[in-house]
Amino acid sequence: MFGKHARNIAVAGLAGALAAAAMLDASAAERVRWKMQSAYGSTISHLGPAAHRFVDRISAMSEGNFEIKFYEPNALVPSLEIFDAVSKGSVDSGWTTPGFHVGKLGVAISFFGSVPFGPQIGEYMAWKWFGGGHELREELYNPHGVTAVDNLCLGPETSGWFKEEITNPAEQLKGLKMRFFGLGALVMQRMGVSTQLLAGADIYPALERGVIDATEFSMPTIDIDYGFYQIAKNNYYPGWHQQISCNEYLMNKAAYDALPESYRAMIGAAATEQVIHTYAETESANPKAMLEMQEKYGVTNRRWNDETLATLERHWLAVLEEEAAKDPTWKKISESYLGWRKLYRIWGDAQALKGSYQ
Repeated sequence: MFGKHARNIAVAGLAGALAAAAMLDASAAERVRWKMQSAYGSTISHLGPAAHRFVDRISAMSEGNFEIKFYEPNALVPSLEIFDAVSKGSVDSGWTTPGFHVGKLGVAISFFGSVPFGPQIGEYMAWKWFGGGHELREELYNPHGVTAVDNLCLGPETSGWFKEEITNPAEQLKGLKMRFFGLGALVMQRMGVSTQLLAGADIYPALERGVIDATEFSMPTIDIDYGFYQIAKNNYYPGWHQQISCNEYLMNKAAYDALPESYRAMIGAAATEQVIHTYAETESANPKAMLEMQEKYGVTNRRWNDETLATLERHWLAVLEEEAAKDPTWKKISESYLGWRKLYRIWGDAQALKGSYQ
């Protein structure tokens, strides 16, 4: 189960552009033009530039023979409808996230994007690439005529923008209308929050009009771009719901299978490159962005206390049990994920260090 995808990742990561270029032959030199609907604007930090790096790398490796055209959010289809559009073949591919497909595939699909109180990037990608996660995602996608590769990962996110300081979560969160993403939304619902899933560009207007009272989206560098600080001045840490967030390059499977082998290798190489590039980039940029939010925009960076984090984690553990009891897909994915975490702990605990010993 581990070997096939592991070999694919290794080939893509180690060989990269040189391997893809070396594979070009007469049949692979055919001109291919794809449309790619993005869920994120080209000017949004990290998410947009990564998409352009990806398509530029494909063009360079194919010497212009394989071109993927980037489309801004909603240009072809709404961001939350990308999966259906790719499935039907009305667009060839999408730059998106598994968490945007919950309306089609159910909430368990979010395991492949981020998991509350989850691992850091090494452990998470080990499960996805070598521990069976990728194969489980393909089991869900392939019947819809869709396939995907991870296309970027982001460092830890923040856990919410609030208009007022939250001094009593049990009382203040109850009845709050909040944009919340993925599996973390189930936790917030148990806290009494009324959650909504909105694409990035739709959040600010909803916050401004009072459709929602609070929101989470991403990290300081990205959230600054969306301007949430103009309405809500309290940004909470840590991102308990998204310690690592990975997105995907979603493709129509028939179109992907019809590509020359070299072009498929280029997709793997270019996407894998963005996974580590974007992660390191976000970790590099966010310390300064936190200071910018505070000093330039008057944001107060706050941290949940340990008692609140313990409460959130208890709710997450309850969600795991409840959803597994009623959703076979959730049960299958969560057992794979939790089984990997148990195995990894043998290594992870042995290697763990505290932040300081001084």
